[in-house]
Amino acid sequence: MPDSFQRGTMLTYDFSDIKGPIYKELYQKIRKDILNGTIKAGEKLPSKRSLAQNLGVSTITIENAYDQLISEGYLYSELKKGYFVSDIKNLSKPKVIQKPELNICINRKTVYDFDFSSNNVEAKNFPFSIWAKLSREVLSEMQSQVLQVSPSSGIEDLRKAISKHLLSFRGMSVDPNQIIIGAGTENLYEILIKLIGTSKTFCIENPGYTKIRKVYDINKVHYVHADMDTNGIKIEELKKSSADIVHISPNHHFPTGITMPVSRRYEILGWANEKNDRYIIEDDYDSEFRQNGNPIPTFQSIDAFGKVIYMNTFSKSIASTIRISYMVLPENLANLYYRTMDFYSCPVPTFEQYTLAKFIDEGYFEKHINRMRLYYRRKRITVFNLLKKNLSKSECSIIESDSGLHLILKLNCSMPDRELKKALHEKGININMLSEYYASRSENLQHMYILDYSNINLERFDNAIKTLKKIIT
Repeated sequence: MPDSFQRGTMLTYDFSDIKGPIYKELYQKIRKDILNGTIKAGEKLPSKRSLAQNLGVSTITIENAYDQLISEGYLYSELKKGYFVSDIKNLSKPKVIQKPELNICINRKTVYDFDFSSNNVEAKNFPFSIWAKLSREVLSEMQSQVLQVSPSSGIEDLRKAISKHLLSFRGMSVDPNQIIIGAGTENLYEILIKLIGTSKTFCIENPGYTKIRKVYDINKVHYVHADMDTNGIKIEELKKSSADIVHISPNHHFPTGITMPVSRRYEILGWANEKNDRYIIEDDYDSEFRQNGNPIPTFQSIDAFGKVIYMNTFSKSIASTIRISYMVLPENLANLYYRTMDFYSCPVPTFEQYTLAKFIDEGYFEKHINRMRLYYRRKRITVFNLLKKNLSKSECSIIESDSGLHLILKLNCSMPDRELKKALHEKGININMLSEYYASRSENLQHMYILDYSNINLERFDNAIKTLKKIIT
C-alpha cells in the first residue's frame, strides 16, 4: 500500500509499522504531504470524527495531530467550517542547503604517567568527611535558603565569612559588600572587563599566567606586556606601557616564584595614584602556603586610595574543582558594580556557597590550611632531598622562594628545551618550560622548568627523576 493517498477529501495512511505515538506519526505524514504538494494549499481536511473512523483511531489522536499542525502553521481552522491547509509557498519547496559538518576539536589533555607541572590538588587531602557533614547540614537546616536565588555578588553568609577570614589571615578590613563571588578567576576577569570597560589598556607580567592573555584575547581587550626583574614587574616598563590597569601576582608570582618587596609595591601604588582611572589587579592565588614566616601583606592592605582590586580563589587551597573565587572591589568600583551589573546572576550554586560559608565560619578552613601547610612543608623537603639525591649540583640547580607550591628547576645540559620535553613525553613524563610563559619564547631561558609539587606522587617521583637524569646525561 502506498504511504498515503487521497480519495476525495479523505486521507488514508498505513500505521502497521510505526514507532512511538500514533498522533505523532499522523502529524508527520500529513506534514510531509503538505510540504511535497500532495495536499494543496487551501484544501479542506476531513473532520476529526470522520478521519478517526477511516483510520480506526480515536478522535483524540486526530485532535492532537491537527493541533500540532495548527501550532506550527501548516493548518488553520474556521469556526463551523473545518480544517484547511495554510498557504506555505516558502516551505513547500525547501531549499537544499549543505549543512556544515560538525568538526569540533576538543582539547583533551594528554594523560602522562608522571607530570611535573600538574597544579591539581591530591584527592587524599580533600576534607571529604567534613564537607559531606556540612553539606548534609545545609540540606537539612537551610532548605528554604538553598532554593532562593543568590544575589549577583554571592550570598551574604559567604561574603561575611570571607571578610572575617581576610581580616584574621591577611589583615584586610573589607566590607562584605565589596566582595564579589565568581565561578573561578576567569569568570571574575570577565566581570572586571565589563565593569572597567574594554577601552582601557591592561598590562600583564612577562612571563605570566597564560590564561590571562587568552581571557583578554577572547574579550578583545587591548593589553601590553611588562618585563620583570628579581623584584617583580619593572616600574619603568609599566610607566612606558601607557596602561590603565596592571595585572600582577606580587606575593608569589607565577611562574617565576618572585615575591615583590614593599619598595616596589609602593612604586606601583604611586603609579596608580597618578591618574583617577588607574587600578591594580592583585592576584593572591596561593598566599596561604607561605612556608616560612608570616604571610606577606597584600597590596590591598596598604592601599589608602582605593586603587587595588584583590582576587583570590579556593581552587588551590581546597581543591582544583572547587570553582569558587572572589574579588574585593575598591569602594568606587563596588558602587559601580551594584549600579550597573547587579542584574547578573551569581554563577556559583547557592548550595555550594552555603557549604563553603559553614566550612570557613566553623573553623574548618583554618584547620585545613594549617594541616596542608605542614603537609606541603614536609613534601617540599622530600622533593628537595630526592632532587639532590639523583641530580648533582653540576646537573641542576633549584630556584625557589618561601611561598607557593612550585619551584624552578634549572638543568645543565646541552639538549635544547624542545628536544628534552619531547624525549620526556616519549617516556610518559611531562614538564613545562619557563619559556612557555613568555609572550615570545626567549632563548636566554633554556633549561629552566616548572616543578609543581602540589600533586606529585612521591612514590613515583624518584623514578621520574632518574629517567630525567638518563635523558640529560
